[in-house]
Amino acid sequence: MLFSSLKLGGLTLKNRIALPPLTRCRSSQPGNIPNQRMVEYYTQRASAGFMVTEGTQIEPRGQGYAWTPGIHSQDQIEGWKKVTQAVHQAGGTLFCQLWHVGRVSHNQLQPQQQAPIAPSALPATNVRVFIETAPNEGILTSPSEPRALSTAEVKEVVELYRQAAHNAKEAGFDGVELHAANGYLINQFISEHTNQRTDEYGGCLENRLRFLKEVVEAVSSAFGSQRVGVRFAPLFHSTDEERVYLGLVESDPHHTYITAAKMLNDLNIGYLSIAEADWDNAPDLPISFRQALRDTFKAPIMYAGKYTLEKAQYVIENGWGDLFGFGRTFIANPDLPHRLAHQLPLNEVDAGSLYGGTEKGYTDYPTYSTP
Repeated sequence: MLFSSLKLGGLTLKNRIALPPLTRCRSSQPGNIPNQRMVEYYTQRASAGFMVTEGTQIEPRGQGYAWTPGIHSQDQIEGWKKVTQAVHQAGGTLFCQLWHVGRVSHNQLQPQQQAPIAPSALPATNVRVFIETAPNEGILTSPSEPRALSTAEVKEVVELYRQAAHNAKEAGFDGVELHAANGYLINQFISEHTNQRTDEYGGCLENRLRFLKEVVEAVSSAFGSQRVGVRFAPLFHSTDEERVYLGLVESDPHHTYITAAKMLNDLNIGYLSIAEADWDNAPDLPISFRQALRDTFKAPIMYAGKYTLEKAQYVIENGWGDLFGFGRTFIANPDLPHRLAHQLPLNEVDAGSLYGGTEKGYTDYPTYSTP
């Protein structure tokens, strides 16, 4: 089943193996511009049935980490055009993950070193951002104190998402994915912990989901709703480690995310992406949640988080999911579908070269050759 085709948003994916969004911090400076090295990286992995770019900021205020690419300037659009053209020539499918970090940023990364923006003026804790200290050098540091957006400004950010989606279409992407996970801006609006607003975007869950709803409708104007995906990271346990790596734990995550999934199903989006906890000994998602999600959301569901061939097959066989992201495994094995299909040995990932740097640990992983 993992090697069978799948229909998604009018596209026919050649297999169920996906390259999920993976921040690599390799864009050219100044300007956070996609470059030839990124062309090579994505093209190497075009045998995936489906690929989503690394988080790509929709505006300058959306950046929380040095050297991540954007989709808001013409130079960035032109850089991404080279990526999408090469991927398409190699037979691949590529969506752009639209990203706004909200409060998970630092003054140094913001225009005129202003405060990051957020639903409410609550600082992000138990998380670090990455700022540049010198060319090709940087440090991890705590996020800066954010400021709350006014109601009018929230609506302006929705329009920035709309423009980013149109930019992505101009750049040649096949669709867009909204990053609504990991404690970033859309997740900040959804969460009871980070949204203390008293206007139409705060309070009850329906109001807290309003920003996501409006953003989905806005980006659908570029591609149509069937070429839009949304990524969530629903956590069912509350520890500092989980908050650091995946964002925010709601008091009733099942209700929060099944309600969100119903809204997205009604909006007729193309797929839903679920980022699972991926640290050592991380708990599995409750089966009751997987089943409720499948019962609620009718389009393809993608899962990612320490997936193996066996785990993916298990989820497919139970009817809970359709598409599977292999993160670090795909980083280290550009020919991953071939290796999985033939049960070939896998390269180990070099953890020291995941973020920033050169081609080392980026485009120099070997494909499989017969001994």
